[in-house]
Amino acid sequence: MRIISGTYGGRRFEAPRNLQARPTTDLAKESLFNILQNRIDFDGITALDLFGGTGSITFELLSRGASQVTCVELAHQQQQFIRKVADTLHIGHELNLVRGDVFKFLKSQAAISSGDGRYDIVFADPPYALPELETLPALVLDNQLLKTDGIFILEHGKDQDFTHVAGYQETRKYGAVHFSIFHRP
Repeated sequence: MRIISGTYGGRRFEAPRNLQARPTTDLAKESLFNILQNRIDFDGITALDLFGGTGSITFELLSRGASQVTCVELAHQQQQFIRKVADTLHIGHELNLVRGDVFKFLKSQAAISSGDGRYDIVFADPPYALPELETLPALVLDNQLLKTDGIFILEHGKDQDFTHVAGYQETRKYGAVHFSIFHRP
């Protein structure tokens, strides 16, 4: 795993081979952040990283200036790796690492979310074969987890199509990786 840019840019971390995660490729991640860089000022934003995996997106967001990132990951091994990297980088209160089921977490957040949302960016990289994958945009957008002008990015495989979902803006494709981008006006 490589952090591309920002305070921790260029740092590399070797994930254990037995992690049950499919990290976003460096090429896809770099391309995504080039797009986002033209849309949002990362300095001081709040973000939510769902299905955290190796924490690659979380650390990229923190490196670029996010003031608070909540990372939700169910698997104990992945969460241990994220904590180890955070400790190595001396990241403290900026990271809220939650061990739990993403869908339960989203429902709990919806219950406490204010009218203006809580996050500037929400990123989700679920397993591509996850049966509930297609429900994620509605859970994020309908439950007002995004602040006004917030962005939701859903990483998925080629078999999903989200063009019919309210708030959909575009899909970017990088090999087998697809990012559908949604916006809360």
